[in-house]
Amino acid sequence: MTTDCKPEELLIAFIADRLAGLRHVAVGNSSPIPGAAALLARARSDGALRVSLLGSRKHTAFTDGGKELFDCAAEGRIDAFFLGGGQIDGEANINLVGIGDYPQTKVRFPGSFGSAYLYFLVPQVILFREEHTDRVLVPKVDFVSAPGTSPANVYRPGGPKMLVTGRCIFDFDKDRKRFTLRSVHPGHTVQEIRENTGFDYDEPANVPETPIPDAGTLALLRGRIGQEIAETYPAFASRVFDIAA
Repeated sequence: MTTDCKPEELLIAFIADRLAGLRHVAVGNSSPIPGAAALLARARSDGALRVSLLGSRKHTAFTDGGKELFDCAAEGRIDAFFLGGGQIDGEANINLVGIGDYPQTKVRFPGSFGSAYLYFLVPQVILFREEHTDRVLVPKVDFVSAPGTSPANVYRPGGPKMLVTGRCIFDFDKDRKRFTLRSVHPGHTVQEIRENTGFDYDEPANVPETPIPDAGTLALLRGRIGQEIAETYPAFASRVFDIAA
């Protein structure tokens, strides 16, 4: 197995593995790594996986963006989606509004948009945030844009399955409302994860290393997938895969 792998490629390959066997994956705006992962999973499926990449003209069936995304989610026709946040806490609550007491927040984030709606409806939500620091992964978010869990009497087919960061992978247990460290990326340590995570979490006795993609996967990323993602994210494709749009 090759070790000639960029951090972004590691994340893309790991996420793509989680999307195997699904019918329809949707990816929001400003999400080049999840977008590339969805395209990689589609390529591996020989086209069986449907990908709806917002912001793309080539890799989506949507003609009206968010409206169709919301309709599909309500009808149970989106299997996986990605959410992030300016803050994420140990109960998988996300904050896309701002830091400080609302409405006088001292720092403003982009806004919640349809995050709460999709969080409730999409069966597999992967939380994704490259930055892994205790300013992002906090004990409790300042504003709940979308809750990670709901009371037992609330109908909720959707919710978080895991949190992917630039340092590690966490699994999420909705019944316990708690993350468990799944793996640590090459070049990082278990102690480093603990020191840079603001919330508490469970940790197995032996934490494995996140697997590095094989040579075939890297070749696919640096060829076909890089060219496909360049249509929507040319700067990302140029920087990571050395591919021009």
